[in-house]
Amino acid sequence: MEKEIINKVAQSSLLVFDLEDYYPDEHVVDLDISQWLLEGFLLKESDFRAHLKDTDWSAYQDKYVAIYCATDAILPAWTYALVTVHLAPYALKVIHGTKELGIIDWYQDVLNKLDYTDYFQKPVILKGCSKKEVPNQVYTLAIQKLIKVARSIMFGEACSAVPLFKK
Repeated sequence: MEKEIINKVAQSSLLVFDLEDYYPDEHVVDLDISQWLLEGFLLKESDFRAHLKDTDWSAYQDKYVAIYCATDAILPAWTYALVTVHLAPYALKVIHGTKELGIIDWYQDVLNKLDYTDYFQKPVILKGCSKKEVPNQVYTLAIQKLIKVARSIMFGEACSAVPLFKK
Protein backbone atom coordinates (compact mmCIF):
# COMPACT_ATOMS: atom_id res chain seq x y z
CA MET A 1 0.00 0.00 0.00
CA GLU A 2 1.43 3.36 -1.08
CA LYS A 3 1.42 6.31 1.25
CA GLU A 4 0.03 9.58 0.01
CA ILE A 5 2.75 12.18 -0.51
CA ILE A 6 2.01 15.25 1.57
CA ASN A 7 3.51 18.61 0.67
CA LYS A 8 4.29 19.95 4.12
CA VAL A 9 5.73 23.17 2.71
CA ALA A 10 2.45 24.02 0.99
CA GLN A 11 0.59 23.32 4.23
CA SER A 12 2.91 25.44 6.36
CA SER A 13 2.47 29.12 7.14
CA LEU A 14 5.69 29.97 5.28
CA LEU A 15 5.37 32.89 2.89
CA VAL A 16 7.73 33.26 -0.05
CA PHE A 17 9.07 36.71 -0.92
CA ASP A 18 10.30 36.40 -4.50
CA LEU A 19 12.26 39.37 -5.83
CA GLU A 20 11.90 38.02 -9.34
CA ASP A 21 8.20 39.00 -9.14
CA TYR A 22 9.33 42.64 -9.25
CA TYR A 23 12.07 42.31 -11.87
CA PRO A 24 12.00 45.32 -14.18
CA ASP A 25 12.30 43.39 -17.49
CA GLU A 26 12.15 46.15 -20.15
CA HIS A 27 11.66 48.98 -17.64
CA VAL A 28 15.38 49.53 -17.12
CA VAL A 29 17.58 50.30 -20.12
CA ASP A 30 21.06 51.63 -20.60
CA LEU A 31 22.31 54.38 -22.86
CA ASP A 32 25.94 54.59 -23.96
CA ILE A 33 26.84 58.20 -24.69
CA SER A 34 30.10 57.28 -26.42
CA GLN A 35 28.02 56.92 -29.59
CA TRP A 36 27.85 60.74 -29.71
CA LEU A 37 31.57 61.32 -29.18
CA LEU A 38 34.07 61.74 -31.99
CA GLU A 39 35.61 58.27 -32.42
CA GLY A 40 33.95 57.38 -29.12
CA PHE A 41 36.42 59.47 -27.10
CA LEU A 42 36.39 63.15 -27.96
CA LEU A 43 33.58 65.45 -26.92
CA LYS A 44 33.02 68.13 -29.51
CA GLU A 45 30.28 70.22 -27.91
CA SER A 46 28.52 71.43 -31.05
CA ASP A 47 28.36 67.92 -32.56
CA PHE A 48 27.34 66.39 -29.23
CA ARG A 49 24.48 68.87 -28.84
CA ALA A 50 23.39 68.21 -32.45
CA HIS A 51 23.26 64.45 -31.81
CA LEU A 52 21.20 64.99 -28.68
CA LYS A 53 18.83 67.28 -30.57
CA ASP A 54 18.36 64.70 -33.35
CA THR A 55 17.76 61.72 -31.04
CA ASP A 56 14.27 60.28 -30.72
CA TRP A 57 13.93 60.29 -26.94
CA SER A 58 10.46 58.75 -27.00
CA ALA A 59 12.11 55.30 -26.98
CA TYR A 60 12.90 56.01 -23.30
CA GLN A 61 9.30 56.80 -22.35
CA ASP A 62 8.47 55.48 -18.85
CA LYS A 63 11.86 53.77 -18.42
CA TYR A 64 14.64 53.90 -15.87
CA VAL A 65 17.61 54.93 -18.01
CA ALA A 66 21.17 54.22 -16.92
CA ILE A 67 23.52 56.54 -18.79
CA TYR A 68 27.19 55.63 -19.07
CA CYS A 69 30.19 55.92 -21.39
CA ALA A 70 31.58 52.61 -22.68
CA THR A 71 34.95 54.13 -23.50
CA ASP A 72 37.60 55.65 -21.25
CA ALA A 73 36.73 59.15 -22.47
CA ILE A 74 37.34 61.91 -19.96
CA LEU A 75 34.15 63.93 -19.92
CA PRO A 76 33.08 67.07 -18.08
CA ALA A 77 30.30 66.62 -15.50
CA TRP A 78 27.88 68.66 -17.59
CA THR A 79 27.92 65.93 -20.27
CA TYR A 80 25.70 63.62 -18.25
CA ALA A 81 23.61 66.54 -17.01
CA LEU A 82 22.90 67.62 -20.59
CA VAL A 83 21.85 64.10 -21.61
CA THR A 84 19.59 64.04 -18.55
CA VAL A 85 17.94 67.29 -19.66
CA HIS A 86 16.89 65.54 -22.88
CA LEU A 87 15.81 62.32 -21.14
CA ALA A 88 13.90 63.88 -18.23
CA PRO A 89 10.65 64.61 -20.12
CA TYR A 90 10.41 60.92 -21.11
CA ALA A 91 12.20 58.73 -18.55
CA LEU A 92 10.78 57.81 -15.17
CA LYS A 93 14.29 58.14 -13.76
CA VAL A 94 17.80 58.75 -15.04
CA ILE A 95 20.75 57.06 -13.32
CA HIS A 96 24.40 57.81 -13.99
CA GLY A 97 25.93 54.35 -14.12
CA THR A 98 25.43 50.82 -15.35
CA LYS A 99 22.20 49.01 -16.10
CA GLU A 100 22.79 46.97 -12.92
CA LEU A 101 22.75 50.19 -10.91
CA GLY A 102 19.52 51.11 -12.68
CA ILE A 103 18.01 47.75 -11.71
CA ILE A 104 19.08 48.25 -8.09
CA ASP A 105 17.52 51.71 -8.11
CA TRP A 106 14.32 50.26 -9.60
CA TYR A 107 14.12 47.67 -6.84
CA GLN A 108 14.78 50.27 -4.16
CA ASP A 109 11.84 52.31 -5.39
CA VAL A 110 9.58 49.24 -5.70
CA LEU A 111 10.54 47.86 -2.27
CA ASN A 112 9.91 51.25 -0.67
CA LYS A 113 6.35 51.27 -2.04
CA LEU A 114 5.35 47.69 -1.17
CA ASP A 115 2.84 46.84 1.52
CA TYR A 116 4.43 44.29 3.86
CA THR A 117 1.39 43.65 6.07
CA ASP A 118 0.92 40.11 4.66
CA TYR A 119 4.32 39.22 6.13
CA PHE A 120 3.59 40.59 9.61
CA GLN A 121 4.69 38.08 12.29
CA LYS A 122 4.95 35.28 9.69
CA PRO A 123 7.86 33.03 8.73
CA VAL A 124 9.21 34.21 5.39
CA ILE A 125 11.52 32.69 2.81
CA LEU A 126 13.45 35.23 0.78
CA LYS A 127 13.65 33.24 -2.42
CA GLY A 128 17.24 32.95 -3.53
CA CYS A 129 17.12 31.03 -6.78
CA SER A 130 15.81 32.93 -9.75
CA LYS A 131 15.85 32.72 -13.51
CA LYS A 132 16.55 36.44 -13.82
CA GLU A 133 19.72 38.11 -12.59
CA VAL A 134 18.61 39.89 -9.44
CA PRO A 135 21.66 41.84 -8.17
CA ASN A 136 22.94 40.76 -4.75
CA GLN A 137 22.46 44.30 -3.42
CA VAL A 138 18.71 43.89 -3.89
CA TYR A 139 18.65 41.04 -1.35
CA THR A 140 20.27 43.43 1.12
CA LEU A 141 17.52 45.97 0.45
CA ALA A 142 14.77 43.38 0.77
CA ILE A 143 16.00 41.89 4.04
CA GLN A 144 16.01 45.35 5.63
CA LYS A 145 12.32 45.68 4.82
CA LEU A 146 11.37 42.16 5.88
CA ILE A 147 13.10 42.14 9.29
CA LYS A 148 10.80 44.96 10.36
CA VAL A 149 7.71 42.79 9.96
CA ALA A 150 8.50 39.07 9.69
CA ARG A 151 8.72 36.67 12.62
CA SER A 152 11.56 34.79 10.93
CA ILE A 153 13.37 34.92 7.60
CA MET A 154 15.16 32.19 5.70
CA PHE A 155 17.00 32.43 2.41
CA GLY A 156 16.75 30.05 -0.53
CA GLU A 157 14.09 27.45 -1.18
CA ALA A 158 11.82 25.70 1.33
CA CYS A 159 13.73 22.43 0.84
CA SER A 160 17.12 23.96 1.65
CA ALA A 161 16.59 27.31 3.32
CA VAL A 162 19.31 29.07 5.31
CA PRO A 163 18.05 30.75 8.49
CA LEU A 164 18.84 34.49 8.53
CA PHE A 165 16.69 36.10 11.17
CA LYS A 166 14.35 35.20 14.02
CA LYS A 167 12.56 37.50 16.46
